[in-house]
Amino acid sequence: MSNDTLILAFESSCDETSVAVIKNGKEILSNIIATQIKSHQRFGGVVPEVASRHHVEEITLCIQMAMDEAEVSYDDLDAVAVTYGPGLVGSLLIGIMAAKTVAFAHNLPLIKSNHLAGHIYSANFVTDLQYPFMALLVSGGHTELVYVKAPGEFETLGDTRDDAVGEAYDKIGRVLGINYPAGKEVDRLAGIGKDTFNFPRAMVQEDNLDFSFSGLKSAFINTVHHADQVHQELSKEDLAASFQGAVLDILANKTFRAIKTHPVKQLIVVGGVAANQGLRKRLADEIAKRNSDIELIFPPLRLCGDNAAMIGAIAQIQYEKQDFADLTVNADPSLDF
Repeated sequence: MSNDTLILAFESSCDETSVAVIKNGKEILSNIIATQIKSHQRFGGVVPEVASRHHVEEITLCIQMAMDEAEVSYDDLDAVAVTYGPGLVGSLLIGIMAAKTVAFAHNLPLIKSNHLAGHIYSANFVTDLQYPFMALLVSGGHTELVYVKAPGEFETLGDTRDDAVGEAYDKIGRVLGINYPAGKEVDRLAGIGKDTFNFPRAMVQEDNLDFSFSGLKSAFINTVHHADQVHQELSKEDLAASFQGAVLDILANKTFRAIKTHPVKQLIVVGGVAANQGLRKRLADEIAKRNSDIELIFPPLRLCGDNAAMIGAIAQIQYEKQDFADLTVNADPSLDF
C-alpha cells in the first residue's frame, strides 16, 4: 500500500481549461492546459460566454489526457480537487460539475480549493516553503499581499482598490495597439525604453498596504490621447518603460513595507504578472540593496498563469486536514481569503 497521495485537480476559473494529476502536492505527473487566448484576442479581453463554451468542449479531453500522461487509473486516485472561486461563474461551474461527476462516479473525496491559494502554492513545486512567508499575488484579476502564517492559513495585508495590475497592463496595451494579453510585449518594450513620463505612483505615501492602478492607467491613456490630438509622436518604448517603472515602484514599495512589519524568510511572487522580467529583476535588486537574506521565489513561467497543478498543491494541504466538500458545492465568483 503506497503512502503517496494522488489528486486529480481541475482549474477553470477564467479562460484556461486545465486538469492535472499531482503526487503529494509537490510532484506534477501531468498538467494539461487548454488555452483560449486566440478565441478572445479579437475581443481584446475574455468574453465569459465564449470561455464557458470552450470549457465544455475541452474538459473531458483534458481529463483523459491528464490521466493518460500521468499513467494512472481512477482506482489510483485519493481525491478530486477543483477551483470553486474566485473567477467567472460560468467557467467555474464547468470545472465544478466535472469534478463532482468524477468524485461521485468513483466514490472519491471532493476538495474545493481557492484559486488564489492555488497560485500561492504553485511555489511548492520550486522549493520547501518556510512558514511564515510573504506572497505577492499579481495577475489579471488580483493584486494582493498575503501573509501565510501556517499551511493553508492566509492573512490579506493589502489588496487592490480598483484595477488589478495585469488588467492595467492589458488596458494600456490596447492603447498602444498591442494584442491581448499585452503584458509580455509591454514588458519587452519597457526593457528598451526609458522612464521619461514620470507617471503617478498611487498610494505609495499612504499608511496602508493597498494598491491602486486606476489613476496610473488614466494618466497613461490621457498622455497618449493628448499626443494624438496635437499630432505628437510618442515613443512606445518610453511609454511602456514609464508605465512599468510606476508599477514596479508601487509593488516594491508596498511589498517591502509589508515585510518590515511581518518579517519572513521567503518572498513568493505568483500569478500571471510574476512572469514579468522587469518585476523579477526589480525585486531581486531590492533584496540585494537591502543586504537581505530573504529567499525570492518565482514559480517557473509555465506555472505563473492559471493551471490545475497549483490547485493540486493547495488541495494536498486540505486533504491532510480532511477538509472535504460535499456534492452541493457551488461556484463563489467573488471568493477571497
